[in-house]
Amino acid sequence: MMTVDALRRAYRTGRLTPADVMDELIRAAEAHAAWNVWITPPSWARLEPYLKALREEEMDEKPLWGIPFAVKDNIDVAGVPTTAACPAFAYTPAQHAAVVERLVRAGAIPVGKTNLDQFATGLVGTRSPYGEVANARHPEWVSGGSSSGSAVAVALGMVPFALGTDTAGSGRVPAALNGVIGYKPRVGGWPNDGVVPACRSIDCVSVFTRSVADAAAVQAVIAPAPAAQGAPDRVVVPSGMATWFGPKADGFRRAFACAVARLEEAGVPVVEESLPELYEASAMLYEGPWIAERWASLGAFVEAHPDDVLPVTRAILASGRDRLAADLFRAQHRLLELRRSVEEKLRGAALLMPTVGGTWTREEARQDPFGTNRALGAYTHHANLLHLAGLSLPCGNVDDTPFGVTLYVPQQREAELLAAARWWVDLAEDVIAQNGEAEFVAVCGLHMRGMPLNHELVDLGAEFVGVSRTAPAYRLYLLDTEPVKPGLVRAVDGAEVELELWKLPRRAWSAFVQKVHHPLALGKILLADGREVTGFVCEAGAPRREDITAYGGYRAWCERGRAVIS
Repeated sequence: MMTVDALRRAYRTGRLTPADVMDELIRAAEAHAAWNVWITPPSWARLEPYLKALREEEMDEKPLWGIPFAVKDNIDVAGVPTTAACPAFAYTPAQHAAVVERLVRAGAIPVGKTNLDQFATGLVGTRSPYGEVANARHPEWVSGGSSSGSAVAVALGMVPFALGTDTAGSGRVPAALNGVIGYKPRVGGWPNDGVVPACRSIDCVSVFTRSVADAAAVQAVIAPAPAAQGAPDRVVVPSGMATWFGPKADGFRRAFACAVARLEEAGVPVVEESLPELYEASAMLYEGPWIAERWASLGAFVEAHPDDVLPVTRAILASGRDRLAADLFRAQHRLLELRRSVEEKLRGAALLMPTVGGTWTREEARQDPFGTNRALGAYTHHANLLHLAGLSLPCGNVDDTPFGVTLYVPQQREAELLAAARWWVDLAEDVIAQNGEAEFVAVCGLHMRGMPLNHELVDLGAEFVGVSRTAPAYRLYLLDTEPVKPGLVRAVDGAEVELELWKLPRRAWSAFVQKVHHPLALGKILLADGREVTGFVCEAGAPRREDITAYGGYRAWCERGRAVIS
């Protein structure tokens, strides 16, 4: 699935129609049924009324005309059951939630309801009677929660954006673990009408996208606000961060250090600051009186239907049953002091933290549901209590597992987040602008670094730019060639495939083309960020040995000892 901007361009040129996109979406949902993304999947019966309405509207009058989006199943969509991942709780609303209504008025199409940790209580993505939501990149790992289905729907390319909710990290953790963007506005910035409450006073509706521009487009429709006058002038990193966990702990720690170094190399001032306020606020969310607010919203249902609520969810909610009102007021007074202190320390700055400090397999989450969940929220629990807006951004990989960082600013400076995102997402575009005498070429096989044919690029003066990924619209096959080589093929049931981007001088293109032989060819490849670049693709009908898409890329397949490279 393309970004919002790319999809609108395809509509405008007639290359695609909304019906084409919905047809591909339905087939993609069916092809990825094993991921347990949907509670109410997309269907023609539900989509046709929206398509009919589009035919009567002008595209230029609707900023999201024909754009499909998914909705977490604790947010109301008119005529579609809202379950909050608890069948006994289900009801069918007569009208959209306020956020959905605003998007529909802008021409967007709600295509289905996504799976979640029951009652939005959990950060693992495994707490649902509708099945554990599998990670988009590696199904055996957790997807993160509670907005698991929404994040994975975007990561698998089914929709350009999806709504989630975020109370303790639910709109940031699954974004990071699936390699997409997660934007959590300030508390109260987007309306919560028609949203099943988790912790009503600090709940936020959030959005998952594949580009910062798409997050800004959704924000502009739901809660338009004046543009930021500028970005933060520095980045604050909390000192003493030590919550690194799971099998990839060391890799996540190194990835964050690299992210900080990358900012410094780009000329962004980075300072360390002692911020014990973050950890004190985090502890309040589940160890303090705010858990009582969850019980106030859902306790009556849990007591009336104890067998219909998952044991782990029931235990968490019930822990708030006996909290005292005096505890709440003491905590509120302390929290005001913490907010003021954090705002002062972040004056003119953005806070930078890893979104998560590691990850777990789904089996590990089953064995220790409380411990794994607590670890995943170590760097996210503080945000809503401290009234910080947050933007989780992909920032490389750890052993082909997505790694993400989150930028935070105080709520009154929310608009600065999207401006600050340039520090990451525009670097590749800056490279192109600074080198007009070179063009990108994407390689996904024997021309990558360390591979037998990489010298063909190097000898022609090509420079390595970085690792990227295709849009989730391709499959990677081993071809029946000697030596064995991979072939990239466009497919409806496709996934993201890792590739490398190189800058090749324009004068060298003619010589490079002469080195491309059947069954490979050069064609346009759609990247995960919506750009198109020239790269290696496979000719139709080429003999294939094996589908290796599940490995995520040719290098990963090689590193697992499956390839013979000559």
